[in-house]
Amino acid sequence: MADWRLAVDIGGTFTDVVLLDAESGRIVVDKTLTTPAAPLDGVRTGLTQLLDRADVKPQDINAPIVHATTLITNALIEGKTGRAALVTTQGFGDTLLIRDEHRYDMYDLQIEFPPPPIPRELTFELNERTIADGSVATEPSTEDLEELTRQLLDAEVESVAVCLLNSYVNATNEQKVAAHLRQALGVPVCISAEISPQIREYPRMTTTACNAATMPVIGPYLDELQKWLSDEGFGGSVLMMLSNGGVVSAGDAARGPIRLVESGPAAGALAGSWFAKRLDIKRLLCFDMGGTTAKACLIEHGEPELTNTFEVARAYRFKKGSGYPVSVPSVDLVEIGAGGGSLARVDQFGLLKVGPESAGADPGPASYAQGGTIPAVTDADVILGLLDPGAFLGGDMPLDASLADTATEAVAEDLSLSMIDTAAGIQDVVNQNMAAAASMHGVEMGMDLRGIPIIAFGGAGPVHACGVAELLESDEVIFPVNASVLSAFGTLVSPVRIDLARSMPRLIKSVDPAERDRLLDELRDEGRRVLNAAGVPDDAIVYRYGVDARYAGQGNEITIWVGEGTSWPVDQAQVVEAFEAEYRRIYGMTIPDVEVEAITWRLSALAPGVAGAAEAGEGSTPGTLSSPGAAGAAEASPVPNRSRPIVFGRGVAAVDTPVYDRSDLAVGTRFNGPAVVEERETTSVIRPGWSVEVAADGSLMATRMQP
Repeated sequence: MADWRLAVDIGGTFTDVVLLDAESGRIVVDKTLTTPAAPLDGVRTGLTQLLDRADVKPQDINAPIVHATTLITNALIEGKTGRAALVTTQGFGDTLLIRDEHRYDMYDLQIEFPPPPIPRELTFELNERTIADGSVATEPSTEDLEELTRQLLDAEVESVAVCLLNSYVNATNEQKVAAHLRQALGVPVCISAEISPQIREYPRMTTTACNAATMPVIGPYLDELQKWLSDEGFGGSVLMMLSNGGVVSAGDAARGPIRLVESGPAAGALAGSWFAKRLDIKRLLCFDMGGTTAKACLIEHGEPELTNTFEVARAYRFKKGSGYPVSVPSVDLVEIGAGGGSLARVDQFGLLKVGPESAGADPGPASYAQGGTIPAVTDADVILGLLDPGAFLGGDMPLDASLADTATEAVAEDLSLSMIDTAAGIQDVVNQNMAAAASMHGVEMGMDLRGIPIIAFGGAGPVHACGVAELLESDEVIFPVNASVLSAFGTLVSPVRIDLARSMPRLIKSVDPAERDRLLDELRDEGRRVLNAAGVPDDAIVYRYGVDARYAGQGNEITIWVGEGTSWPVDQAQVVEAFEAEYRRIYGMTIPDVEVEAITWRLSALAPGVAGAAEAGEGSTPGTLSSPGAAGAAEASPVPNRSRPIVFGRGVAAVDTPVYDRSDLAVGTRFNGPAVVEERETTSVIRPGWSVEVAADGSLMATRMQP
């Protein structure tokens, strides 16, 4: 009896869908263009096509449907959010404009920041005050709340963020305001004590504001999606992928959409972790290049690193501090505007630039024949021969090479170069951009990424992976099966998980265990509620504990994780010992005779493997789960089904390159580059100087040959 699991990932250009039989390991995948104006249209198209290909009916799918999306990220970056209001303490209405007074580039006289997620004219001040020790000095009066309601009604807002001073210590005033507004307005209302109950006023406010601004975006979509699924006969509920690599119920996702900002990239990182464990690779760099963006994430010992703060909508992609600081846990990765749809142009200095602007799904690259006139990376790949226009999406979406030529010629004229050299230049620039971003990611993590094996996925990742690997001095690239939809697959190997935090600054030696345990009891109750809503029973929940700590007097903390259980698992001395060990790892030293201070207490509630495919791999070979390779003995010299001329660099003549169909390559097959391996959803390009062996799970293991 088949046990079907379904996953959806809405990207900036394509919507990916994956269907997995957890009993047999059979996988069926499909891609369709994203429909930005009405994302549900693309999802409906993709799911309908997928079920037809698999000969599966909606009624056959009773497990939860797991969903990742870039809707929240794109809404914040593009400013296409709901009409949200912000309510804050009297005298603090300019916080989103003042920010934290940090200039990310002190010498830039034209320094730019993204506009606040909620404008000043929709920011309202309220006469109330909670003191830093948690005592309430002034409660909001009924008269003030009635006046606030009138102002919000006149402003015709679609959602409200409530962020009052010191509410992370005592949320009474926020809860009173929210209860009144929910009843009086009938629109979504969120409070900082639920979204980000942490110290530091500006990050807490901008996190809450971003959450409120995106509630009108995700809420209606999820309502429409669940109604359509129910009408079609799907039996499973919807679980949404979070930035931290976990999934929660659609209801919890709608209340806290800011937790979905890195939803899709996090799913890709989880898929990379799954492969790292099964291939027994201790350190692996995920390289995910789609149609709009490219992402890089380091996997160590089978797990991605998590960060407790990250930035959205940076004004400058490599400048930390130029975006919105968001205080929610996320997989630690770097994301830049470098995808198949990234547009090429010549700047005012006569230099070739690629991205971050993207053609997206509408109009798409010029070769999509949907109205695009500016050359994109995909157009350059067509001109160089890396992509076969007639084989794109298995021939279901043929590309128009003549339109790619016409668009690229305009840029070539500005550069006084040939069209071929211009296309090769576009490829070089985008590869350099991705390698530079990955290197910067390593620097920010204090790691050298040179020589680390790379796993390539996303629709464009396998096309560019070997070129990026050469720039990163990496000698190994893994091309997994179904690489184009690996992020969607990643949602199926994700745990149900929520990460919670609350600030309670105390010197470690002064922590009252009873006070700490009351705080953790509240976090455990919330974690249990979220996981129960996703269908997880109490006895399947694992609780992990951590704390953000620093030496007393410092301005920044480091996070340490101290264990798991049903209660706080360590004593004060063990916390100090764990903090000093981590501090020494990061900074190479400790500071004697200075007390350690705990600032924020953390709890992760998770149920590993509940989402779906994690169990499918247990007790079955990796090949059972994902390999579409041909049966039979491996061929020492596989026979290509055709060849085509490919240009692998500027000033280099085209090389007649063999083209293999991935389904024809049996496990153990070996061949050398240059070569191209095509499957319906993507193309793996093996550059000259690389050799390939097909692994047991169907992955192409490419190794750079020594000269």
